[in-house]
Amino acid sequence: MYDLLVVGAGPYGLSIASHAAAAGLSVRVLGRPMASWRDHMPRGMFLKSEPWASNLSDPEGRWRLDVYCAFRGLPVRHAEPLPLEVFAEYGLWFARNAVLEVDERTVTRVAPGTGGFEAVTEDGETLGARTVALAVGVLPFTEIPGPLRRLPPALVSHSSHHADLDRFRDQDVTVVGGGQAALETAALLAEQGTRVRVLARADRLCWNDVPPPWERPWWRAARTPHSGLGPGWRNWFYAERPGLFRRLPEGTRTRIAAGALGPAGAWWVRERIEHRVEVLLGREIVTAREVPDGLRLETAGSHGAQSLRTGHVIAATGFRATRDRLRPLAPELRALLAAGADGAPEVGPEFESSYPGLFLAGLVTATGFGPAMRFVHGATFTAGTLVRGVRRRLWDAPPRVPSPAATALLLEAPLP
Repeated sequence: MYDLLVVGAGPYGLSIASHAAAAGLSVRVLGRPMASWRDHMPRGMFLKSEPWASNLSDPEGRWRLDVYCAFRGLPVRHAEPLPLEVFAEYGLWFARNAVLEVDERTVTRVAPGTGGFEAVTEDGETLGARTVALAVGVLPFTEIPGPLRRLPPALVSHSSHHADLDRFRDQDVTVVGGGQAALETAALLAEQGTRVRVLARADRLCWNDVPPPWERPWWRAARTPHSGLGPGWRNWFYAERPGLFRRLPEGTRTRIAAGALGPAGAWWVRERIEHRVEVLLGREIVTAREVPDGLRLETAGSHGAQSLRTGHVIAATGFRATRDRLRPLAPELRALLAAGADGAPEVGPEFESSYPGLFLAGLVTATGFGPAMRFVHGATFTAGTLVRGVRRRLWDAPPRVPSPAATALLLEAPLP
């Protein structure tokens, strides 16, 4: 039986595994390393975060992104976007050096077991662990607008469903959304010859400014400090003080997690969109139906009701991390997790869920620890803090005794 089983091998899962191994825990990490970045983002995209804010975390800070780029002879500079394929390769390099071993099998079920938890892999093997860290990234939480949800995948997809966009060459595509994913996807489609438009609810697009220079007069740095989430004191607080963020009232945390750092495009995408891609603002899809050559979308907004026809819709409409989407947790285990008003599971100060021994990481903890958990930058705080919590659970806490209600739920649950 392992001390810790890490489910997920993206930036958070790999960082947690590195810290756990260094702490002397017997740890096993399962999942395809950097799967979201390798399999769910089209070629040609760039990392929006600054390279210096995109490190995976090991306790000694040896396996940073700039170290990898120096090893490869690749330029890495402040305010210069890095290709996503380079970041994915960096993640694999980190895994080889900072994590003892990655089991690339998918975990299909995590459930309570004798002495802790049982995890079932895709080929049917059952692994036992005293604690589990669920670091499943964003893919379980894809959000598609209601009118589009019942349409077939051939006509509607999420922006995270595409490793490349070649299938849309010489087609007509509507991208829904006004954030980075929507705008960069639209730019790539236009550049390959696709007839593409962007449809957004907002009345205008928002664009991030070019970051201020790394070296600048002290008084300018004091006014708008750099942070892993962008310049400014508010972003600095979100990025560098997640532990303090958690002490805010729940309603404040929920509001900030939902609205801070809202949809915006990077400065280096702007010139690829303006005057090159049709942008339909102030519109929301009301109904969508299949027609012989694709879809007919009925929209409403500030310009009244309008309709348009398109061959395919790509919904770049983000993610909604709620308890009910926490795959691969067994349903009876999900039902035992306390959740906030927004549906996100509650976590303690060391990322432990309300079910003892089950730890959560990444986007699903943004309501608890703030917007940094939506970005790679949050992996450093998460990994160190979570592993301390695991050690406390293993060695300082009394043996777990499920409550009567929990016992009843587990006894009534159907066998797998």
